[in-house]
Amino acid sequence: MSREAVRGVGLLVSIGVLVLVILLSLWIGTKSIPFADTFALLLADDGTGDAAIVRDVRVPRAVLGVLVGAALGLSGAVMQALTRNPLADPGLLGVNMGAAAAIVSAIAFFGITSPLGYIWFALAGAAGTATVVYVLGAAGRGTATPDRLVLSGAALTAVLFAYVSAILLLFTHTFDSFRFWNVGSLAGRDFGLVGRISLFVVPGILIAFLLARSLNVLALGDHTGKALGANVNRIRAFGVIAVTLMAGAATAAAGPISFVGLTVPHVARMIGGSDQRWVLAFAAVLSPILLLGSDIVGRVIIAPQEMEVGIITAFIGAPVFIALCRRRKLATL
Repeated sequence: MSREAVRGVGLLVSIGVLVLVILLSLWIGTKSIPFADTFALLLADDGTGDAAIVRDVRVPRAVLGVLVGAALGLSGAVMQALTRNPLADPGLLGVNMGAAAAIVSAIAFFGITSPLGYIWFALAGAAGTATVVYVLGAAGRGTATPDRLVLSGAALTAVLFAYVSAILLLFTHTFDSFRFWNVGSLAGRDFGLVGRISLFVVPGILIAFLLARSLNVLALGDHTGKALGANVNRIRAFGVIAVTLMAGAATAAAGPISFVGLTVPHVARMIGGSDQRWVLAFAAVLSPILLLGSDIVGRVIIAPQEMEVGIITAFIGAPVFIALCRRRKLATL
């Protein structure tokens, strides 16, 4: 069987696992509903409380998990390709901290406390931070190199972290609302929020896949890429836009969820090789599996209570990442 055929089979198997995890996400919850009844209620609303739980709570939660998971995994894969840094994730450009700074400002100064209200602030904060990082990285000699982008992102992240800490200390009433968002969760989100973030996540995903061939060229190095006719600055600019749309919207909806964008691209490269088209395809499928799987674990591990998905992904993602580091050298990008 050829390498391409193996990749294709692997992707089909991954899609099958994702469908299974989605079905489990619809079925498993604090309220026990028989498996057959769950899917009967999906097809026909009988007006009962169980129907409301399945259709209005679990369906938007599962859809949100797929969108947020795909957005985080793809943004991590694009970030690692753009910076040729295997440890890169959206946090490295300051996107997550920019969103956090905007949300803590929204809570402290405008009294906004719902995820639907956070989204515009988070996107504005993520976009503003990414723009500043890119301008700082491209300043001087006019080339946004991976090292300069990473350094600019790290510096701005430190500044924004200090700002968030200062706001939480000065406006103590913001702490309770911010800490629930900051831990990362898919619970309590409705179709309105799912629709809002899809307006940003879907274009971000399209841009990421359109960049896949260019990211392969960029992996050869800036000089080789330019020699092959690639516009390196334009590729990085569109890459930053894609990361900002996906990571900004995902963070606004579910909070800062760690390790999905960092770990899954490494698994995707282990299965799909170094071709970014396959890396992005596997990252788009495997990331929702990790996120929704973690959400399911969070629902049952301390039932009838729930543990937030951001905590579970950290407990699952960190050991997996360490195992990958110990088993094989992280791919040089």
